[in-house]
Amino acid sequence: MNDPRIDQLADLLLDHSCALKSGEKILIEAFDLPEANLVTALVEGAARRGAVPLVSWKNNAVLRSLYRTATVESMKLAAQFEKDRMQAVDAYIGIRGAANSSQFADVPHEQMDLFQEHWWKQVHGAIRVPETKWVVLRYPTDSFAQAASMSTAAFEDFYFDVCTADYAAMGKAQEPLVARMQAADKVRIVSPGTDLTFSIKEIPAIPCAGERNIPDGEVFTAPVRDSINGVIRFNTQSRYQGTVFDNIEFEFKDGKIIRAVANETEKLNTILDSDEGARYCGEWALGTNNRVRHPMLDTLFDEKIGGSFHLTPGQAYEEADNGNNSRIHWDLVLIQREDYGGGEIYFDGELVRKNGYFLPEDLKSLNQGL
Repeated sequence: MNDPRIDQLADLLLDHSCALKSGEKILIEAFDLPEANLVTALVEGAARRGAVPLVSWKNNAVLRSLYRTATVESMKLAAQFEKDRMQAVDAYIGIRGAANSSQFADVPHEQMDLFQEHWWKQVHGAIRVPETKWVVLRYPTDSFAQAASMSTAAFEDFYFDVCTADYAAMGKAQEPLVARMQAADKVRIVSPGTDLTFSIKEIPAIPCAGERNIPDGEVFTAPVRDSINGVIRFNTQSRYQGTVFDNIEFEFKDGKIIRAVANETEKLNTILDSDEGARYCGEWALGTNNRVRHPMLDTLFDEKIGGSFHLTPGQAYEEADNGNNSRIHWDLVLIQREDYGGGEIYFDGELVRKNGYFLPEDLKSLNQGL
């Protein structure tokens, strides 16, 4: 793809997301990309800034074979090599394409668990996330456009429009929401099939405006671990470990998912039984990117949808830690705009968002473009 927007995106990733400085080392990791243009733009851009670029190019078909044949020894060995590399860099950019977005669908869950526990968690969870300046993004491919029910050309226009948003302005608009979430205790969420309550008291609220995800647009916190009670029905499909889940419903008691059903109920419960923390939630976030309006089976986009929120079984982030630990982190999205059934969110009894629209005066700038 010879497109000047590639250079614009590369500049945003290097300057805004990673704030890359002269002398810093950066790892650029690419998965299943159909072409090298963004990677080469990042390498050359990093070099122009006086930084030291390092590239890792991976293929999902090869990774599938590694995961299917995984042993504790093989995953630990892979992690050993990658830990040394990750510890040597100051910044990380991860770019994922997908020739086949279901490439890992036939990898047994216990094999994916070995990867998550002994490779991903040790390299990314323990080093990349807390110790580097990092950002992850998808790459526009034919299969990605197909998942979004768009032509490739139309999807590329959408992709670059969303990914190169004015993130400085977005961050400014998020500030009042951050303040309200920081001050809130009780949250109540009501939607078709959903009536859920929990506390976010004294857990930080973190604005996200292009520093870690592209596209971006969310403010996240975490529920107090044992505070979630009620039921929730998600209205957005989710692809996790190669399987598409639909009509996911949870029932919570004192923070724990005690009932879980979906189109793939057995697989869903197998994931939730991965470890003790998988049935508790480590994140709750409000989507604030109004350029993203409809789901496309990609979490990085779907969790940012304007008028949505996501709730996450599994690992909490260090910045907003509720003490939950797990090898999984699964963002599940509920869209509350009227065209998706509507819904309300209350902070300490005050209705702050209805049918996707923020109601308090100080939050109305977040409705722009909705």
